[in-house]
Amino acid sequence: MAPKFHLFDKGPRPVAPFSHAVEDDGWVILTGQMPTDPNAPDAPLPDGIKAQTRRVMDNLALILAELDLDLSHVVQCRCFLTAFERDYALFNDTYKSYFLEGQLPARTTVGVTALAVGALVEIDLIARRPQEDA
Repeated sequence: MAPKFHLFDKGPRPVAPFSHAVEDDGWVILTGQMPTDPNAPDAPLPDGIKAQTRRVMDNLALILAELDLDLSHVVQCRCFLTAFERDYALFNDTYKSYFLEGQLPARTTVGVTALAVGALVEIDLIARRPQEDA
């Protein structure tokens, strides 16, 4: 079976040439999301790491919902922060609030020098469909 490439009208406007998600054999890989508002893509970014993290997580959840999935299906996240030392603790507080206790996905978090659209945070993820749906 060939991979499925998904680009959703309700999803955040891509800031580069990519699909929102690619699905193959039950695995779903979501492109890194920025803290842009899907309903107002030209609006200024939210202020601060907490607000930007919420927007990114909401964008990821929106894309997952388009695929009939949710954050409970996430098995791995990669997180990118432009001000790692300053923002790491506040980022973690916001990030973990999106997952059930004891069901945190595997994760890598790295500091980077810059992100698209001047964002403080970007997150991509891998989700897995339940086997009966794959």
